[in-house]
Amino acid sequence: MSVIPTTGREWHLVARPQGWPKPEDFALREAPVSEPAPGQALVRNLYMSVDPYMRGRMNDVKSYSPPFQLDEPMQGGAVGKVIASNAEGLSVGDYVLHFGGWREYAVVDDKSAVKVDPEIAPLPAYLGVLGMPGLTAYAGLLEVASFKEGDAVFVSGAAGAVGSEVGQIAKLKGASRVIGSAGSDEKVQLLLDEYGFDAAFNYKNGPVGEQLKEAAPDGIDVYFDNVGGEHLEAAISRLKVHGRITACGMIAQYNATEPPAAPRNLAMVIGKRLRIQGMLVGDHQHLQDQFFQEVGGWIREGKLHYRETVVKGVENAVDAFLGMLRGENTGKMIVAFED
Repeated sequence: MSVIPTTGREWHLVARPQGWPKPEDFALREAPVSEPAPGQALVRNLYMSVDPYMRGRMNDVKSYSPPFQLDEPMQGGAVGKVIASNAEGLSVGDYVLHFGGWREYAVVDDKSAVKVDPEIAPLPAYLGVLGMPGLTAYAGLLEVASFKEGDAVFVSGAAGAVGSEVGQIAKLKGASRVIGSAGSDEKVQLLLDEYGFDAAFNYKNGPVGEQLKEAAPDGIDVYFDNVGGEHLEAAISRLKVHGRITACGMIAQYNATEPPAAPRNLAMVIGKRLRIQGMLVGDHQHLQDQFFQEVGGWIREGKLHYRETVVKGVENAVDAFLGMLRGENTGKMIVAFED
């Protein structure tokens, strides 16, 4: 039995951000550590995830996910080790994936914690390539966008945790062409050299519409949207008749205080008979086992590559979150809690 600490640190939201979040909108506080009740386990977190969707939960607005409460610990994906258990299905020493991130110690219900095996994949992978971002990529491309062999695919935010996996899955499934956009020349080279994209461009180097037209002279069939705004407008112009758009994220406007100017060409949706469908990964849990089997196999065979940007220390979690919003990560942004 591990020693149960009396207190642990946890991040609270103390002010609702106006535009871009600031460090002073958050506070790292000591809090008592509770004993697990029946059906619960106490977990010492080892890794936590910071993700774009968390920005939306900092606003006090009605949405698909309830807002973070002020002066309470925030939530997010985390992987940790069970140090005390009052649940039949969880034993001390088990590693679990759960939603009690942003804190050093979390009490989790046995029904909401998923056991993970570090022998199958490194623990951080369950927050990225084999976690929520990975399933988002898999379901968003194959189910939401109805991808079929021979499709030409454009992915924005393509060097991130979701986008990099979308592009690789498309290639493995027989895409005719895969194009990605990213925010630096280094990330563009990564897309081409390591992830196998056919074309990629730095959206900061010129108008997205012009760069996409050059990269996809014959048009595209699928657009996987992680960005919105100018990228969405450019994609609508390049999509073929009966093209499909998966609206996964719109990070370009998460911190905006004014409505976005683009897209200005939505009328083209009519003539081209485009399909735009938003997605939430929680609607696609039925694909979880298929996803684990297929993507896990590709990883073991060396066919699918992934990167992680790791920030060490719970005290640096907000810095990691803000860095992710600024695009400072390559692949999945993860916070590693030091022992």
